[in-house]
Amino acid sequence: MLKHTEILERMTAAQKEAAELILHARGILAEIKTGHRDVVTEFDRKVQELLIKRMSEAVPGASFFCEENSRRDSLTAESVFIIDPIDGTMNFVRGFHHSAISVAWLRRGELLAASVYNPYVQERFTAVKGGGARLNGRPISVSAQPLAESLVCCGTAPYSPELAESTFELIKRAFVAGLDIRREGSAALDMCSAAAGRAGVYFEPSVSLWDIAAGMLIVSEAGGRCCRLDGSPLPLDGSKSSVLAGGEQAVEDFLALVKA
Repeated sequence: MLKHTEILERMTAAQKEAAELILHARGILAEIKTGHRDVVTEFDRKVQELLIKRMSEAVPGASFFCEENSRRDSLTAESVFIIDPIDGTMNFVRGFHHSAISVAWLRRGELLAASVYNPYVQERFTAVKGGGARLNGRPISVSAQPLAESLVCCGTAPYSPELAESTFELIKRAFVAGLDIRREGSAALDMCSAAAGRAGVYFEPSVSLWDIAAGMLIVSEAGGRCCRLDGSPLPLDGSKSSVLAGGEQAVEDFLALVKA
């Protein structure tokens, strides 16, 4: 078995290779999955296939838990890569240039390495368990500011319209309590914005594990806290969950806001 840092190196190399597929994509056609907001493209599939191939070469016999349905292996396997090939597919389809390739490595139920790469601005957020979090090789840390002095990144759970009313009520509360709101369309990158201290917190009422797995380790290694909106631990069993991540003080302030 390769060392954690060596697996991270293979991971980032695979992301760099896959990024060329995204940056040179032409004639992007979206296919509907579960609804008109939930779409996939041939590039999602191609990126995912490439990442699976490269990480299988790095860790023979590895399992995979991926957004696109071709691979959803058990998360209780010895070694599992959790992959979102293009987090922010709607941004990708519409040309917003704010999407990321997200890969996390789970071994025996513990997140050990993670990388989130935005190829449009060449920002790579990485973390290894116990080794801190980095942006393009430079150490990063969450903000120590309270919610009142923080930007708030949010997601609107577009695949769960039944949550819209409660979600936008919480966004309104966060807007009043904080400095301003940012809604950018990529959970992985929002998690990294919190890890880098750009935002005090990121929250969303319903996300999938592949959206946030890499970000969970990156935020934690940046000194931050990740939990559900009720303050309980985030699950690693593949179930959907709410998420709140950021600096300890801003997270505590936000939890009080939720309960108010």
